[in-house]
Amino acid sequence: MEKTILDVQNLRIRYGGSPVEAVRGVSFTLGCERLGIVGESGSGKSTVGRALLRLLPGATMTADTLRFEELDLLTLSEKEMLKVRGRRMSMILQDPKFSLNPIRRVGDQVAETYLRHFKCSRSEAHDKAIAMLEAVKIRDAERVFKQYPHEISGGMGQRVMIAMMLLADPDLVIADEPTSALDVTVRLQVLNILDGLVRDRGIGLIMISHDLNLVRNFCDRVLIMYAGKVVETLKASELDKAEHPYTRGLLAAQPRIGGTRQPLAVLDRKPEWLEEKV
Repeated sequence: MEKTILDVQNLRIRYGGSPVEAVRGVSFTLGCERLGIVGESGSGKSTVGRALLRLLPGATMTADTLRFEELDLLTLSEKEMLKVRGRRMSMILQDPKFSLNPIRRVGDQVAETYLRHFKCSRSEAHDKAIAMLEAVKIRDAERVFKQYPHEISGGMGQRVMIAMMLLADPDLVIADEPTSALDVTVRLQVLNILDGLVRDRGIGLIMISHDLNLVRNFCDRVLIMYAGKVVETLKASELDKAEHPYTRGLLAAQPRIGGTRQPLAVLDRKPEWLEEKV
């Protein structure tokens, strides 16, 4: 890694008056690379991503260090964060049905990103939005630009969200299950776009996913999360060499083409995993 884009040390998050922390002492750094964060639902993956953008109203967040390039994310005001979100750091959310405004045309929502962060005319923003919609392999981008969210499919909505988040050319992209609603062909195309940004522009990418095969083949490093903490960190190419029983359990629970017809393995969770220090 030539530079450190993100430095997170001992991140802790607690929702409301809950006696249990949702994220417990998570630490990692990110350079110009593709970092995967995997784990079961409820392990804290998406919470970490939203914390980086300070999108956790009502939650208490502390950290020894939470730095994005030259910015201390813990001390920035909300007004200052508005200049960071979307422009320098973007998050591709998982479900476009809940992320797109149902009463605004799709294209206007994509173009708004460019209008918000750059001095430009509406015509320029329109052209940029059309170009980005085409970049994520949307056919007839002009037609889709004029449609409302309910008029497009789930996969199309996912691509619209990806276009919206990439339009401002951010330095860090957090992708929360960005390909979950896409077919195999389009999934590869979108991953190629994200890979090109990391390789050609030197951005940092955090890929949050349940798909171990996707992370293994696409990412450089992987964080395995369990119950709000990181239990193992390793190179994506060495995922099969994982040592923690939780990681090995996740790998064993994957169905395999041509495998036996025996029931898939079930995780045997141990109480001591909650107290382990990594």
